[in-house]
Amino acid sequence: MSKELPRHARIVIVGGGVVGSSIAYQLTKAGVSDVVLLERGTVTCGTSWHAAGLIMQLRGGHTSTEIASYNARFYRELEADTGMETGFKQNGTLAIARDNDRFHEMKRRASLAKSFDIETHILGPKETKDIYPAIDETQIVGGQIITKDGQLNPVDTVNALISGAKKRGTKVFEETPVEGLERQPTGEYQIETPNGAITCEKLVLACGLWTRDLAAKLGVRVPLFACEHMYVVTEPMDFINPGLPVLRDPEGYTYMKEDAGKLLVGSFEPRGKALPVENLPGDQRFIEMQEDWDHFALPYFKAMELVPDLADVGINKFMNGPESFTPDDLPCLGEAPGLPNCFIAAGLNSEGFEISPGITRALARWIIEGEPDMDLVDYDVARFHPFQVNQNYLRARAPESLGGIYDMPWPFKDHETARPARKSHLHDRLAARGACFGETAGWERPMWFAPKGVEPKNEYSFFRPNWYEHTARECRAARETVVLMDISSFGKTLVQGRDACACLNWMCVSEMDVPVGKLVYTHMLNSKGGIEVDVTIDRLTEDQFMIYSSAGVHYRDIHWMQKHIREDQHVTVTELTAAYSVLNLQGPKSRDLLQALSGADLSNDAFPFLTAQEIEIGYAQVRAKRMTFVGELGWELQIPSEFVQDVYDLFIQAGEAFGLVEAGYHTLEHLRCERAYREYGLDLAPDDTPFEAGLGFIVKMDKSGGFMGREALLPQKGQTLQKRMVNFKLKDPKPALFHDELIRMNGEIVGYLSSGAHAFNLGSAVGMGYVKHPDGVTAEMINSAEFEIEIACERFAAEASLKPFFDPTSARVKM
Repeated sequence: MSKELPRHARIVIVGGGVVGSSIAYQLTKAGVSDVVLLERGTVTCGTSWHAAGLIMQLRGGHTSTEIASYNARFYRELEADTGMETGFKQNGTLAIARDNDRFHEMKRRASLAKSFDIETHILGPKETKDIYPAIDETQIVGGQIITKDGQLNPVDTVNALISGAKKRGTKVFEETPVEGLERQPTGEYQIETPNGAITCEKLVLACGLWTRDLAAKLGVRVPLFACEHMYVVTEPMDFINPGLPVLRDPEGYTYMKEDAGKLLVGSFEPRGKALPVENLPGDQRFIEMQEDWDHFALPYFKAMELVPDLADVGINKFMNGPESFTPDDLPCLGEAPGLPNCFIAAGLNSEGFEISPGITRALARWIIEGEPDMDLVDYDVARFHPFQVNQNYLRARAPESLGGIYDMPWPFKDHETARPARKSHLHDRLAARGACFGETAGWERPMWFAPKGVEPKNEYSFFRPNWYEHTARECRAARETVVLMDISSFGKTLVQGRDACACLNWMCVSEMDVPVGKLVYTHMLNSKGGIEVDVTIDRLTEDQFMIYSSAGVHYRDIHWMQKHIREDQHVTVTELTAAYSVLNLQGPKSRDLLQALSGADLSNDAFPFLTAQEIEIGYAQVRAKRMTFVGELGWELQIPSEFVQDVYDLFIQAGEAFGLVEAGYHTLEHLRCERAYREYGLDLAPDDTPFEAGLGFIVKMDKSGGFMGREALLPQKGQTLQKRMVNFKLKDPKPALFHDELIRMNGEIVGYLSSGAHAFNLGSAVGMGYVKHPDGVTAEMINSAEFEIEIACERFAAEASLKPFFDPTSARVKM
């Protein structure tokens, strides 16, 4: 290791585990040689040393699989590059299904694998036992073998990464704990250590579960909390051989791998044991917690069910070490909000060796180029809301996050812990009327309404969950009469100041210098023309704009805007979500009901589509915005939160005469898919352009002054594109669509669905997704081709269209 700490480096990485060493390796491989890595102890001494070292390529979605699937290729390349052994062997992963739901989920993953040429096979019980003779096949309905998965030695792998990074110039300093962090007036960062101070242009915090506290020194929120992660190593067993695949039993909460003739049995039990950092030993290196057989008994019992020989073998080692988890089981990655050139890479949720090759390669490119070159929205550390670093919240959620690694990934599955955190002013009224709540960014949101005699409780399914019939009723009411939704959780941000208009006009692809009261749906782009922000903006006054965004990406949107306000611009950004509640009134009778309560003239001439006005309802001054995300005549009503309860009561009382039905977020999702409205994070991402998304009509290429990302869009304007959003409708009314199902054109895979839902008003499932073709995607090609959607390895014929299947001319929204 290096001896004398330099006074300056281009990049300093804090953390010598698998993530920090991988970042150093990726940066130097990309040509950045002036890199310093600081480790408070010795490399791997935090949590990397006790990892199981499992390598799996296949995940639950296309974006996450794109990240993870790089691992198998990378570890082979690492050995060739450094000449050092990592212990990596591709003995495969054998996943077990104990019931039909898990077997169906495996088949969905097997379909997804075809997009990446990942070799996998679905197996019956006998075939599964042939591969792993020690299992009791009566416990399972099937299995899945992923042949090129495998395992490695964690310590050897980190040493290889360190060696490769050092070979290209990285200086590594062990026994160098960080005692202080400070951002200098120059924009550089100063790191204080017992061995001296070092400044750097760019700082990377990759310290595992200790990242939260270290980042807090700079005012950065990184919501991590530790849990105890346990595994045992048995005595030698006769059936074990070096080629035995890793056994993965999600319903049994366990994984098993060969370990020098023994069997390592680890668990992701339904609820882990939270472990506050302050409860860790004083010397926080190579930590081993006490054995806890009371906690480990359930998964080990399940392991003995599946592999009966475990009942007769001794235990050689019980390992209990800390691992950190995030509130949503996704990593914390990217540039820290408000701190240019400070990057976070932590919270890998006990899957560091599986996904670190992919995420560190992506982060290295982000560090070098100044922005990501792929869709990392789900991993972006900027996604978190301020409250999510609350220790009580994290302590309650972390045990569920640990269990979530193996929990069934049901469509629309909600977290059960750390709730309720945030409630709208209407929560109790909605609960009394049968609302079943979900959770997004801490907000309790009504998902569906149970009629009298029905318990508002979710029963999840890959086919027809228990809320379908009730959501169908809500969807029909939206098309036939009128529905009312509480959408108060949508983000509201006030941008104001003398330069607000000019600032937003540069950020947005649409013309923002519009009349007061005009609503503008628009995007903000990166330098490659990809969509970073998807919002609706209401011009309140000459120098005030209210910006509306989805709850899940609200704070990411705020950070994006703040980052791109120039220092010489007089612009302020204020978060106002809780100050205003929003009632969403939609349907053919929405005008009649709203007019009865407000007395306002709501005719097309007096109140055109995509405009906003102040109206009175009860004693409240309401900002009424004529807009829709369901494809109907309707208004979103922004109400000061202290008035919303009375306004809501008035709607309930008056609504009966108009056939008013209360509706939840499932209805919003089904209807927006029916009308083919795009949703950010699903259908829109930083690697999609507005033209590819079929939203080129919002782009004003010739507006004065241009906009961010305009140059990247010039080659697409008016051209035939090789990637376009296409809408699909299944011909068979029975199958369900959600997302990530394969799109086949004339038998060949050409994309996957980004969104899908049953269209109750069309009679079958609909979906949308990007179709890619080297000759260009045109209406003629779409109309002349045969399309199928592949669901869990089964193909279903589908209609395809560049236009929505429901109300393609938007006549209903302009009634």
